[in-house]
Amino acid sequence: MALVEMIMPKMGESIMEATILGWLKKEGEIIHEDESVLEVATDKVDTEVPSTHGGILKEIIAKEGEVVPVGHPIAIIETEEDIKHPLGLDDLPDDYEHPEELGTQEVSQLSGPTTNGLNQLTRPESYRFYSPLVKSIARQENISLKELDLLEGSGKKNRITKKDILAFIAEKKSREAAKIKEVISVSDRPIIDEYETRAQEWIGTGEDEIIEMDRMRKMIAERMVESKRISPHVTSFVEADVTGIVLWREKIKNEFERRYNQKLTFTPIFIEAVIQAIKDFPMINISVEGDKIIKRNQINIGMAVALPNFNLIVPVIHQADQYNLIGLVTKVNDLAIRARNNQLKPDELNGGTYSVTNVGSFGNVMGTPIIMQPQAAILAFGAIIKKPAVIETPTGDAIGIRHKMFLSHSYDHRVIDGALGGSFIRRVADYLESFDIKREF
Repeated sequence: MALVEMIMPKMGESIMEATILGWLKKEGEIIHEDESVLEVATDKVDTEVPSTHGGILKEIIAKEGEVVPVGHPIAIIETEEDIKHPLGLDDLPDDYEHPEELGTQEVSQLSGPTTNGLNQLTRPESYRFYSPLVKSIARQENISLKELDLLEGSGKKNRITKKDILAFIAEKKSREAAKIKEVISVSDRPIIDEYETRAQEWIGTGEDEIIEMDRMRKMIAERMVESKRISPHVTSFVEADVTGIVLWREKIKNEFERRYNQKLTFTPIFIEAVIQAIKDFPMINISVEGDKIIKRNQINIGMAVALPNFNLIVPVIHQADQYNLIGLVTKVNDLAIRARNNQLKPDELNGGTYSVTNVGSFGNVMGTPIIMQPQAAILAFGAIIKKPAVIETPTGDAIGIRHKMFLSHSYDHRVIDGALGGSFIRRVADYLESFDIKREF
């Protein structure tokens, strides 16, 4: 028998820590190698963590709700293998502390409830641990560290939970709004009406529903604002005739699904054209770091996926140019399904060099997508619509019904000018319009 530490794995280049959402296995249960044993949350995605070894889950070190740095132990596995982990139980550093004991002290004496039923401490809780989520909320709401230190937490060892800080913020705003009303009531200045309106907006009319953003929506909001701040966005539009693609797909989609057990959608066909155009215009496949342009050698395509709750996530097809069409279909379907079921791995959300989004799936004819930083461009595919169009033939022009689609290309004008951005999207359209309708799968 051997005792092996299971450590918090590295889950992306920029991810340094993760929060334990819950354990899928209990102490004493048998686990198998690569079997999911817990769920964690990072600032990018919620994901399951597989076991590094098979055996018995001897001890759970990191409890639910704890934030654990990458590389730190989270559990002990008893295995029949004669394995010595690089950081085994006998080799822990002298200053190692159990995660439960980090940043916590005995709870101070309470002074009683506040006006909102929230208890506060008579003296600050020094060296108290605060989760990244609590610190983020406090920063956004201008809650000082002193105020946090005086607030009693409902979590283990008096830790402040999300519920605690949101209740404190609600109480604080209620008190401040009440003060504004009190000032208004004793003042007859001309600006009374303005203050009255602001106070009503602050408190709410009672008819509106206040919805707290979930963690993913907050991250999306922050990144969208940051992208618009960083990159001066320019969007170019091109309308492409995709009649050949529509007819080809309609003809072979049933046989394709029967043979490969995969649904053939338009997205992988469009991505194939994007990859070809990137090879023609490699300076689209770039990012910016300070005053330097980083030209990416790999073509890693991010594909936006709408989730059932209307949030958005962008998994990445790494080295997308190495796949044929069948491979792209399989990869696109796999990432989309696992994205909607919250089963993506953190590495599948990192490393994108160029992104696409299919706004046509919602019936939109075009859009102006926001760039995924640190990428420099993103392409949106609009809805495919039947339109009357002029068709050039050897015997003269004619009017016919064609399947048309708008392409919308947003790019960072710091490093991509209109000539490059416009030429690239035109080339994508050219590849779509010249699609070989006689090709095999």
